[in-house]
Amino acid sequence: MGVIYFILVLSVIIVIHELGHLIAAKAFGVYCYEFSLGMGPKLFSIQGKETKYSLRLIPIGGYVAMSGEQEDDMELYPNIDVPANRSIKGIARWKRVIVMLAGIAMNFALCWLIITGLLLNSGAYGISPKPIVESVVENGPAEAAGFQSGDLIKKVVLDDGTVIKPKEFDDITIFTQMYTGEVVYTVERNGELIELPPVKGIQNEQGAYMIGINSPKGEYVEITLLNAGYYSFDYMVDMTKDIFKSLARLVQGNGLDQLSGPVGIYQVTEQTASQGPTSLLLLVALLSLNVGIFNLLPLPILDGGRVVLIVAEIIIGKPLNKKFEIGLMTASMVLLFGLMIFATWQDIVRIFN
Repeated sequence: MGVIYFILVLSVIIVIHELGHLIAAKAFGVYCYEFSLGMGPKLFSIQGKETKYSLRLIPIGGYVAMSGEQEDDMELYPNIDVPANRSIKGIARWKRVIVMLAGIAMNFALCWLIITGLLLNSGAYGISPKPIVESVVENGPAEAAGFQSGDLIKKVVLDDGTVIKPKEFDDITIFTQMYTGEVVYTVERNGELIELPPVKGIQNEQGAYMIGINSPKGEYVEITLLNAGYYSFDYMVDMTKDIFKSLARLVQGNGLDQLSGPVGIYQVTEQTASQGPTSLLLLVALLSLNVGIFNLLPLPILDGGRVVLIVAEIIIGKPLNKKFEIGLMTASMVLLFGLMIFATWQDIVRIFN
C-alpha cells in the first residue's frame, strides 16, 4: 500500500501543477500538444480537440508540451501545423510569465484548500506560544546547561553557524528537534542577556532530539467558515518562512545530511498514511507547498528560472542568445540531477544506519 499512496500523493501534486500551466496556456491561446502524467513510455492516451492527454509508465513527473517550448517541435509533432502567434514564444512576455507561474500558484492553492478543510474539520487552530521556558526537565541537558523557568529565548546558534532569532517557540523546534549537534542558547533573564553553555539534545522514542525544556501552552482559536481561510494562510506563511530558512541553510552547506529525495519521501508517505487520512492530507499540502516553492528557485530548468529568463528578455528588449539559453538549461539540469542523486544517496545511507 505504501507504493500506491506514494504514487497517488505525487500524482495529485504533479497533476495540479501541470494543470495550472495548461489552463493558463490555453487561456492565452497557446497550442498545447500534450498533457502528460508521468514520464517514459506511453501507456495510453486520449485525444482532445487539440491536446492529447497521456498516462506514461514512470509515475514521477509530468509535463505540458506547449508549441514553441522546444526547438524540435516539428520533429516530435510532424503532422501539426501551429501558427507562430499560438506558440509560447509568440505571446506577450507578461503572458509567458503568468503561464510559468500558474503551476506554482496551483500548488499554493492546493495547500491552502487542504489546510482550510483540515482546520474546519478540527474546529480549532493552535497558535505557537512565545519562546519562553515554562519548565525544565530534571536531570536533562537543559538543566545541566543552566536553563531556568521563565527564560525568554532570544537567540539560538547551531554549531554549523545557523542563527535563529525566534519570535515563537516553533521557530526553535522546527530546526533543533532534528539537529544532532551542539546548540548555544542566549536567554533573557531578569532583563539581562545570558549565553548558556553549549547543549546537545537527546533522541527520544519519536526520533526527535530534545534538551528538556517545556513551552507554555499555546492559544487555541475556534475555527469557523469566516476565519478558516485566514488561519490556513497564516499556517502557510509560517511554513514558507521555515522552508526558505532551510533552503538558506542548504545554500550555505548546512543541513545537507537532512536532505531527502524520492526514497525519503516514500518512507515519510508510508509512515504518514498509516496514521490516517488527516495526516496524509496534511502531507500532501506540505509537499505541494514545497514543490511550489522549489519551482520558484532561479534555476533555468525550473519555473522560477524561466521567469528570470523572460524578465531578462524584457530588460534587454530582445530574445536571449539560443546557445546561451541552452547552456543555462543544461547546467541547471545537471545541477538538479546531481542534487537528486545526492539526496537519494542520503536516503539510502539513512536506511542502512
